Amino acid sequence: MRARTRRNRPTRAVGVVTTLVVAALTGVAAHQMTATATPTRAIRPAPAPTTEPTRTPGATPSSTPGTPAATPPAEAGLAAGRALAAQVTVDGVLSHLRAFQQIADGNKGTRASGVGHGYTRSADYVAGHLEAAGYRVTRSKFEFPYFEEVRPTTFRRTAPTTHPYRATIDFQILSYAGSGAVEARVHPVDVTLRPPRASTSGCETADFAGFPRGAIALVQRGSCDFSVKARHAVAAGAAGLIIFNQGNGTGRDRLDAFGGTLQEPFRIPAIGVSYAVGAELAASPARSVRIETETLSETRTTENVLAELPAKRAGRTVMVGAHLDSVPAGPGINDNGSGSAGVLEVALRYAELARTSSTPNTLRFAWWGGEEAGLLGSQHYVDSLTSAERERIALYLNFDMIGSPNYELGVYDGDRGPTGSAAIEKFFQGFLADHGQKSTASEFNGRSDYGPFIAKGIGIPAGGMDTGAEGIKPKSAVAKFGGVPGVAYDPCYHQACDGLGAVKDKDRRDDYRRLARAYGSRLVGNVNVVPLDLISDAIATAVGRYAYDVSDVVGSATPAP
Repeated sequence: MRARTRRNRPTRAVGVVTTLVVAALTGVAAHQMTATATPTRAIRPAPAPTTEPTRTPGATPSSTPGTPAATPPAEAGLAAGRALAAQVTVDGVLSHLRAFQQIADGNKGTRASGVGHGYTRSADYVAGHLEAAGYRVTRSKFEFPYFEEVRPTTFRRTAPTTHPYRATIDFQILSYAGSGAVEARVHPVDVTLRPPRASTSGCETADFAGFPRGAIALVQRGSCDFSVKARHAVAAGAAGLIIFNQGNGTGRDRLDAFGGTLQEPFRIPAIGVSYAVGAELAASPARSVRIETETLSETRTTENVLAELPAKRAGRTVMVGAHLDSVPAGPGINDNGSGSAGVLEVALRYAELARTSSTPNTLRFAWWGGEEAGLLGSQHYVDSLTSAERERIALYLNFDMIGSPNYELGVYDGDRGPTGSAAIEKFFQGFLADHGQKSTASEFNGRSDYGPFIAKGIGIPAGGMDTGAEGIKPKSAVAKFGGVPGVAYDPCYHQACDGLGAVKDKDRRDDYRRLARAYGSRLVGNVNVVPLDLISDAIATAVGRYAYDVSDVVGSATPAP
C-alpha cells in the first residue's frame, strides 16, 4: 500500500527543533511556537463533535517574550514536545514496522521471545538504530520459562453423550499447561452462573474443599491470576483444569473462549473455554470430558533493550517503553510492533533535539522481551532495581498496540494507580482534546508492562495509551471514534494475520472488508495509520514535556533522590 501518502508532512530540519526549544527557554508563548511547528496533518481523525479544545495539562500562558525567568519548566517542556512531535512522521514509524515484518518473514512468521531468531533480530534492529543515534544501549538478558504447544490440543465431551469441541471457538490452550491425555468427570469449583457472575472461583484453597482427587477442575475466570487457580487445583489433586469465561457482560471478550498464561509450568493439561461451554459442563455433575495436550516447557533466554541519554543536570529519570516481542502465532505488527516502532522513532528524533539542548531529567527508553509470556521483561527489570534506582524513576509511560485497525483512543485510567498516575492520564486526555479528539478510559489492571511498575511495594506512577485489543467495538465507541460496530478493535489480535499484508484469513475476511470500507487506504494490513500517527505524536509531546518537568506527577517540592 502507498504508505508514504498517509501523512503529507514536510521534512523539517533539526534546526527548527533547536530554534523552538531555545524560544521556549526564552519565554516565547507556547501557542506561538505551536503555530510555527505544527505542519498540515493529512490523516488526523475528524474532530469529535461538541468537543471544545482545552489547553494541554501543565500549560499556562507565557509572560512577555524575552523574559527567560517567566517561562515555567512545564511550558518549556510542552514547547519541546511539540517541536519533537513535528519531527516524528508516520512514514518513519512505518519504516520500522516494515523492518519488523521483514524480520518475521525471515523467521517462520514470528518475533516471539525464545522462538528462533525473530526476537533477537528485532532487538538487533532497535539497538543498532539507537547506538547510531548516540544512545548508551544496554541489552539485559534473562532466563524465562518457555512454552510451546507442540501439537494441537483436542477437547471433547465423553459422557453422558459424546461431543467434540472446536479449537479457538470453544477452547484454547493456556500457556504453560502440561502434556498428557486425561479423561475424567468434571467437578465445578465455586462457580457463579447467575448474574452478575462476579466470580472468585478457585482463588482460595477453601474453594477446593471436598474436591474428588483425579477429577478435572472446572473453575470460572475472575478475581485472581490463572496461576493461583492452577496451583490450588494441583494441590487438590486435579487431573486437569478448565477455566471458563466469566460471562459477566455482553461483550465477546467476556463470553468467548480465551487463551492466557499460567505464568509458570504446570504438569496437568489446562485450557480456557467459552462461558457457554463452562455453563454447560457446570450444569450436570455427570459430565465427563477428555483433554489431550502435547506441550513443551523449558528454560530459554531473551533480553530487554534499554537506551539512555543522561541529562546534563541531576534530575529524575523518565521511562518510556513498549514490549518488542510478538506471540509465537504471528509477526505481532500491531501487538506490539506498533508501540515499539512509535517509541523508537520518538527516541531517534529526541536524540537530535538533545544534541542542542539540555533537559533537567534523564530519558530512558525500554523495549521489553517476554511480555507475551507474562510481562517477564519488565518484571525482571523492576526486580533488578535497587531502592535508590526505583526512587529516581519519576514515572513510566507504556505504549502497547497503538495502531489497532478498528481503533479507539484509550488512555490508561490512572485514578486508582500510584499517586501521580492520574496526572499522566490528564496529560494524555488534554493532548487528545487539544487535537479535537475524545478518549476512553483503558483499564489500568496490570495487563501490560506498566504492571510491575505500579505493583504494590513499587508504586511508580505510570500511564500511556492504547487502541484496543480483542474487545468488540460497541456503537458508543463508533460514535466517538468512527469505525465498525460489532467488530473487534483488532480482529487479528494474537493471530498470524497481525501483519502488514492483506488479511486473507477466511474467518476474518468479512470483518476486514467492512473495515476497508470504513477506513480505505488508512489501513496498512492490520495497522490503522490514523491512531499510529496521532499516538506517536502523543509520545513525542509527553517525552518533551516530562524531560523538562515532572512536578505535576511527583510534586513540585519533590527533590531528585
